[in-house]
Amino acid sequence: MSACSDPIVAAMSAAPDASQAVAELAAQLLPAKPGFVLFFCSAEYDRPALEQAFARHFAGVTLAGCTTAGEITPRGYDQGTLCALAFSASHFQVALACIEDLATFDLLQAQQLVDALLQHRLQHTIQDPQKARPFVLTLLDGLSAQEEMVLLALETALGNIAHFGGSAGDDNLLSATHIFANGRFFQGAAAVIMLHTTLPFEVFSTHHVSALTDKLVVTAATTDMRTVQELNAEPAALAYAAAIGCAAADLNATVFAMHPLAVKIGKDYYVRSIQRVNPDGSLTFYCAVGLGAVLTTMQPQPILPDLQQRFADIEQRIGEPLITIGCDCVLRRLESTERETLTQASEFFRAHRVFGFNTYGEHFQGVHLNQTFTGVVIAKPVDRAP
Repeated sequence: MSACSDPIVAAMSAAPDASQAVAELAAQLLPAKPGFVLFFCSAEYDRPALEQAFARHFAGVTLAGCTTAGEITPRGYDQGTLCALAFSASHFQVALACIEDLATFDLLQAQQLVDALLQHRLQHTIQDPQKARPFVLTLLDGLSAQEEMVLLALETALGNIAHFGGSAGDDNLLSATHIFANGRFFQGAAAVIMLHTTLPFEVFSTHHVSALTDKLVVTAATTDMRTVQELNAEPAALAYAAAIGCAAADLNATVFAMHPLAVKIGKDYYVRSIQRVNPDGSLTFYCAVGLGAVLTTMQPQPILPDLQQRFADIEQRIGEPLITIGCDCVLRRLESTERETLTQASEFFRAHRVFGFNTYGEHFQGVHLNQTFTGVVIAKPVDRAP
């Protein structure tokens, strides 16, 4: 099958100049006549230049995307690139909504947004529309500290529609993260993308950590800032460092990746990753951590065996992957770097056609997660030769 008739076409550019990078994407994607383009870009790019180039080269095409803490491209793990997926109008109906102010978003707005997405799909002819199923991808400002409330409201409104996504990054600068929708970049915002397709797909989330025995109770916190001042009635950084056998002065992003903390909800553990140590010895997290929360120290296992098993299970159910859109926590990438398994991970991603980005948090069925790989596997058409 030619690229022009493929349901999804992937492209990338490593050109550092924004205009050149978008022009290279356009040369690869526009022959496919896409109905929708999803992109991920390094925070190194000049955003106004990207906006202008997208308007020039992709006029009439709906685009959405975000800045990253690293990209997953056709080359595997990547950095400093612009990458994109073009979705064929014959296989996907796509509706896009932008939440421009996460801080004021509520359940009523969520219901109105979802109703509009369901009623207003892009006007393209999809094959066998009666057989199409929907899933939703969310991209949120990764430094907004609003994910929990926004995702809960969206999940309530979405009902049984499968949902996943990721929080935008900025190459670990922790300064400013951006979402792209409606022709420009936003902060404090989200893109909500509903895709209907007749192709087989499965939304999933997986992690590779197991519980240890040490418990740390949050005894002082500023919840709306996701900042914990005390753990077990001691300065948070000192208590955490003691629990993992590390000097407080040596705490950094790699240490956080190798020694995560998690809360237990029911029978499952949900990682609450540390973002940074503050000058006063407090810890700021990527997820909400409330007063009284009990944090358990966790032990990461090798990442690849978990991914290999999860992908094997999914592909056995739905068939050979056409593409997997993956939201991979930035701390997993740091952990793979520390374990010197980044090359093997890239090989796995290439073999399974994984495309996506490194996040400041992952979204799955209304829950904000850390240190997971969350995404959707979209399989090749059943009538297509393997």
